[in-house]
Amino acid sequence: MKAVYFEQHGGLDVLQYGDLPTPPVGQGEVLVRLRAAALNRVDLWVRNGWPGLKLSLPHIPGADGAGVIEEVGEGVTSVTEGMAVVINPNIGCGKCPECLAGQDNRCRNWHLLGETISGTYAEYVVVPERNVLPLPPSFPMAEAAAAALVFQTAWHSLITRGQLKAGESVLVVGASGGVNTACIQIAKLAGATVFVVGSNSEKLELAKTLGADFLIDRSQEENWAKVIYQLTDRQGVDIVVDNVGTTFPLSFRAARKGGRILTVGNTGGAIFEIDNRFIFGKHLSLIGSTMSNQQDFRQVMQLVFEGKLKAVLDRVYPLREAKLAQERLESGRQNGKIVLEIGDL
Repeated sequence: MKAVYFEQHGGLDVLQYGDLPTPPVGQGEVLVRLRAAALNRVDLWVRNGWPGLKLSLPHIPGADGAGVIEEVGEGVTSVTEGMAVVINPNIGCGKCPECLAGQDNRCRNWHLLGETISGTYAEYVVVPERNVLPLPPSFPMAEAAAAALVFQTAWHSLITRGQLKAGESVLVVGASGGVNTACIQIAKLAGATVFVVGSNSEKLELAKTLGADFLIDRSQEENWAKVIYQLTDRQGVDIVVDNVGTTFPLSFRAARKGGRILTVGNTGGAIFEIDNRFIFGKHLSLIGSTMSNQQDFRQVMQLVFEGKLKAVLDRVYPLREAKLAQERLESGRQNGKIVLEIGDL
């Protein structure tokens, strides 16, 4: 099969396009012939590598994907060959107490497709039967692939972990990334007032089209926490979505007393200082989460299928141009999700 892969960690130059063996199908698994794969920042981090990361090389990046069932393994009953599906990249073992309790994103042997196991920058990928969801007739493969990781991540963080309620206020730090554009839409769908901090007017305009109520350009307002206080009658917001990490000091200031800080990542860096006085002084809750469980995935994807939520697409590249796609993602110029086309979409 054709695939994009690397045999050592490094910059864009380590990515190769060529032939690798098609993975075999085991019991309870399905082989998906991919039509689309979407990029995520984890693709860049895995390519660069980090201390302790151990991969079987060559490694194929890519968490998100959609395609057609090519082959089913022994015991598979819920899907059949030829069925169009979207992939849930959250791979639990299905056997540990967490998985059996429906908390597969807390699995003791958890994997993310494309992170610790090979992923979707390829013509084929094998996943457990439970990790594919049939698509409605004619639903666009690119939109399905672009939605899977970011919408389940945003839903689990905001709705399941954050317990967002109608009438509350939400601040999203960042205007154009996949998870943040999903958070804006989910928060609006839940009946919240949405504030967005973005790096420039173009990215903020995207947030506006998604329903954001208040827009703050951090290139013009360095102390955006102060602006939030002014806009909320010096109360602050109920929830801050901060997946940057290094912006926590301002996020703590922007939250109201008893507010919640939600985080699913650290695009600004993994290590930073926290002023603990804000946490206990304002009764703040710092809530982290990763991906979602199967129930959340199916619930939020149904809303995507119904058109109530929609993945924002930036650009589509052919698979062989994955290096250009990653270069755009790395630059931060994208507005929405970057997608790789694999065969005919």
